[in-house]
Amino acid sequence: MTTVYADNAATTQMSRAAIDAMLPYMETVYGNPSSLHSVGQQATEALQNARERIAACLNASPREIYFTSGGSEADNQAILSAARLGARKGKKHIISTAFEHHAVLHTLKKLEKEGFEIEVLPVGAIGTITAQQVKSALRADTCLVTVIYANNEIGSILPIAEIGEVCREAGVLFHTDAVQAAGHVPIDVQAQHIDMLSLSAHKFHGPKGIGVLYARQGVPLTSLIEGGAQERGKRAGTENLPVIMGMAAALEDACAHIDENARKVSALRDRLIAGLSKIPHSALNGDPVNRLPGNVSFCFEGIEGESLLLLLDAKGICASSGSACTSGSLDPSHVLLAIGRPHEVAHGSLRLSLCEWNTDEDVDRILAAVPEVVAYLREMSPMWKDLISGRKPFIL
Repeated sequence: MTTVYADNAATTQMSRAAIDAMLPYMETVYGNPSSLHSVGQQATEALQNARERIAACLNASPREIYFTSGGSEADNQAILSAARLGARKGKKHIISTAFEHHAVLHTLKKLEKEGFEIEVLPVGAIGTITAQQVKSALRADTCLVTVIYANNEIGSILPIAEIGEVCREAGVLFHTDAVQAAGHVPIDVQAQHIDMLSLSAHKFHGPKGIGVLYARQGVPLTSLIEGGAQERGKRAGTENLPVIMGMAAALEDACAHIDENARKVSALRDRLIAGLSKIPHSALNGDPVNRLPGNVSFCFEGIEGESLLLLLDAKGICASSGSACTSGSLDPSHVLLAIGRPHEVAHGSLRLSLCEWNTDEDVDRILAAVPEVVAYLREMSPMWKDLISGRKPFIL
């Protein structure tokens, strides 16, 4: 039985382009980019080359690209940098949304304990916000707006350019967590008025453990790691050149094929959504229109998501019940609660995330398996018996 991998929002298989780009920097160009000798200078040149290529994918300047260990570190550094700058100016009000990734929410919670006021905007039933919501929340003491580009669980794409324009007009720093968006939807940091942006290579067929913080020139960054003067003094530690080269190759490849990949993956996504919508008492989560090409998120009433995942896995289908970062938790997804799903419905969630390597046959297998597994689990569920007997009302 071949595996259907439908958990690309958790991580992706590395591309051949990324692997091939990494190998020379493990075998022949092994120098430290901080070394002055010729072997070190070869590494320095490669590092600059990667920085330039990644910058070009975002319409940024190479000097605005800082290499990090991934999206979480980039989120932390962006938010803490803006907070430290704000505190020096007596500005301690930060605006965000209710369904950010925990790398953002937990950093904001930490700042709240330090005396910052965190204003969390509601995201409504389809999981989005408007630029007007941000504009209405801005105050004289606002030091940062941080809004996810595309939600990792339900796939909603937010109006980043419009939010960026509102922030730029108000002179407030704007950060976006673009971990799920980079390589999948076009990003232009200049046109979209983005001051800081986070991305992670393993979401677009690059290696794990490497990411980028884009910070517009003139935005002062605070170091999270003290030590050497790497990354222009903003991120100490010898740069991991092989994975940086892999990331550059993967992002270039993804951006070069972004339109054709989006067309293919969106068609598979729409087939899945249409098929799963036929299951009684089910509901699509997230914005049905402004949505990541590969994201399919559903709630099925009367079942537990963990059981659904295990039975799908037994049929060779890899999926998720929400964010892979919190899959060990028994609490319902904060994202689903933020869009108004009740606890008992949020527990019965399924996230399928596709990429350009998925096929029509993969979709066929998923559409054959999910209704069968949902029906099987409902037969055993006391919660479902209460619903069909009328003791409890259906929600979906």
